[in-house]
Amino acid sequence: MPESSTRADAEAAATDRLGFRAATTADVPALLELVESAYRGDTSRAGWTTEADLLAGQRTDTEGVTAAVTHAEGVVLLAELDGELLACCQLERRGGRAYFGMFSVRPGRQGGGLGRAVLARAERYAAEEWGVAEMEMTVIEQRAELIAWYERRGFRRTGDYSPFPYGDERFGIPLRPDLRFEKLIKSLTVR
Repeated sequence: MPESSTRADAEAAATDRLGFRAATTADVPALLELVESAYRGDTSRAGWTTEADLLAGQRTDTEGVTAAVTHAEGVVLLAELDGELLACCQLERRGGRAYFGMFSVRPGRQGGGLGRAVLARAERYAAEEWGVAEMEMTVIEQRAELIAWYERRGFRRTGDYSPFPYGDERFGIPLRPDLRFEKLIKSLTVR
């Protein structure tokens, strides 16, 4: 049996055993480490979601993660396997939409279906718990590969852009002058 088949089978089995739960403030340090590892520095280069060529510095901070975890109209979902935090995402109810953010998968576990499983769980949560009809997110426009991944999962580009917060190092130190966010939207099936 080819090695790639064996790895894919193992990842699929692991994805089936994922446990999901809402984060608490006790999870903030582990969440911060996970998010930073997925997007910044050399450790992020082990996965494909790295922003290390676009941004230096931090991706978020303790205050930002705590705000997401304690938001009255939101939840941070954790995906765990055998007690190990493998992935997370933030959901925030915004009227008839859910905002999807802080999506992170441990770099060494990317590419095996965990991200798809977390996204699917987030979509079900938003539709079933909140009854929202759409999910929205913002992605750095220069992340073409990541935008394409979301498009394959039903998101559509809107052409609505917002500026990157240059000068606010809480979100990183830009390595180029043309960064901006594009809003992506996906219709959800409300049950």
